[in-house]
Amino acid sequence: MTETTNLCEMNSRTHLLQPILESYRESGGINHVDRSNLPSKNAVAALSENLLHLLFPGFFSDEAVSSQELPEAAQEIIDQIALQLETAIAVSLRIREETRSEEQLRADATAITERFFAGIPTVRAMLKTDVEAAYAGDPAARSLEEIVLAYPGLEAVAIQRVAHLLYKEQVPLLPRMMTEWAHSRTGIDIHPGAAIGSHFFIDHGTGVVIGETCVIGNRVKLYHGVTLGARSFQKDEEGAIVKGLKRHPHVEDDVTIYPNGIILGGDTTIGARSTIGANVFLMKSVAPDTLLVRGEQIQSRLDKKSGPKKPTFTIQVSEDEIDFMI
Repeated sequence: MTETTNLCEMNSRTHLLQPILESYRESGGINHVDRSNLPSKNAVAALSENLLHLLFPGFFSDEAVSSQELPEAAQEIIDQIALQLETAIAVSLRIREETRSEEQLRADATAITERFFAGIPTVRAMLKTDVEAAYAGDPAARSLEEIVLAYPGLEAVAIQRVAHLLYKEQVPLLPRMMTEWAHSRTGIDIHPGAAIGSHFFIDHGTGVVIGETCVIGNRVKLYHGVTLGARSFQKDEEGAIVKGLKRHPHVEDDVTIYPNGIILGGDTTIGARSTIGANVFLMKSVAPDTLLVRGEQIQSRLDKKSGPKKPTFTIQVSEDEIDFMI
């Protein structure tokens, strides 16, 4: 027996195998064996990066791109994305349709990819309005280039808008993986199912959550920490959550929601031109042209060196506001 073989046997961890195999049998819900492969997270990350190159030509390239070079560069990235996308879509469709042949799945993936690219000009037109809204809405913005390269809200929205195309095609898993890739980079969690209008601006953005069935109108502005979430989940007779219902709010045109506003419920509508103040907790609809804020805050100032007493805070609200407060 060679020295190398002896060393391998000494380093073997065969005694660890059996308990782990037993856990595979006992906790089968988090295994994925003897089934078709799943979309690769690394592949989805590469796809999302390439989509940013396609959506914003010249912004994410190491070298400058001239107008003369643009057709060739665009064709190259289109071909690359098409191959990545067809493969990822085919793998995703297999999750839902395991009995279909690879040829059928690939044909469906190709057709979806063609329709996806047909939607890119519309997505780019919407993103142009998003950049304009960010520039107009943030006095700190010095240029459109700064917004494209440095504003996480735009990146999150850009990926959500292309993922939404795949969501509408009912592609399983892949759209959600794309928006979660953006979430991991930006701290902004937008479900691919959310329907978002033009001139959408997320200022700062960290902690923003937008649910699947949320509908957002045109010229809406959100600040960091805003949640557009579900109030409760309807369950069936067996206690399982019913899927596919409208669970998230409708935010109409020209609404502004300030930091940490929490708005819940599928039957909750924020009327057009309304403003929701910071830290408001809301589960009821608001009429158009409403300003909704927390009551005035009275703060007690104490000398920190005088003793262990802590400052006290009193929130004053009127009776008709109390239902909307935390």
